Amino acid sequence: MRWIYLSPHFDDAVYSCGGLIWEQAAQGHSVEIWTVCAGSPPAGALSTFAAEHHARWETGAEAVAQRRLEDRRACKRVGAKFRRLSVPDCIYRRAGGDYLSRPTKQAAPDSGDFLYTSQAELFGPIHPLEAGLVKRLSQKLSRAIPAEAQVVCPLAIGGHVDHRLTRAAAEAARQALLYYLDFPYVFREPGEIEKLQQDGWRSRRYPISRAGFEAWCAGIAAHQSQISTFWLDLTAVRKELNEYLESNGGILLWEPPADDARLRRRAQ
Repeated sequence: MRWIYLSPHFDDAVYSCGGLIWEQAAQGHSVEIWTVCAGSPPAGALSTFAAEHHARWETGAEAVAQRRLEDRRACKRVGAKFRRLSVPDCIYRRAGGDYLSRPTKQAAPDSGDFLYTSQAELFGPIHPLEAGLVKRLSQKLSRAIPAEAQVVCPLAIGGHVDHRLTRAAAEAARQALLYYLDFPYVFREPGEIEKLQQDGWRSRRYPISRAGFEAWCAGIAAHQSQISTFWLDLTAVRKELNEYLESNGGILLWEPPADDARLRRRAQ
């Protein structure tokens, strides 16, 4: 079977499903991680907000290049192939950017045209000026995803705008989807699982072996620049992953109820 995991950023699918991805690959399935926001920043100066991220990541100007290298290592550790789309991370996006139809290193608008410049905007709705981006991304996914593939999409728990973008585009592409819980956001918002159940969502539980757990930890560790976003160190990663697995009995993938139009609007 061919599995395609849609990952808003380089690390999200590995964070959320790395153990399951390894188990599926070990069983002989073809497993791919498609990173949506993998594009280079447009030419020109970064926003102050983006520069602050680079400083915390300790990557300097080569943040995207380093994250691509980390992604390659992480995918190898969990046994997945990778594919990268050309949309930049939201911290780089500007008004008027046509990120899917021409190279992203284009002449940059004025710095005041950055669309996401604060933590509140990072975890808020998709900017109204990006409605066209959602449409173009959904069209690209619709053309690129083979009919026989099982696509797994983030639920956008936590509300990060790029997770919202990925889910909205995947649903607009009218693919048959399974959904994953966005880890570690869901670990810090445990009520989200209960909400899904109350809304009629059904879960599939996938046990994770000790080897799968170790591969999962190794995949997360490969995203070295991103560890400090959520954890103090790799010991804290292992502890939280272990607690997460024990609480759920494995990794859960979710199926929406048959009439899910209202639920889909949550990602918008």
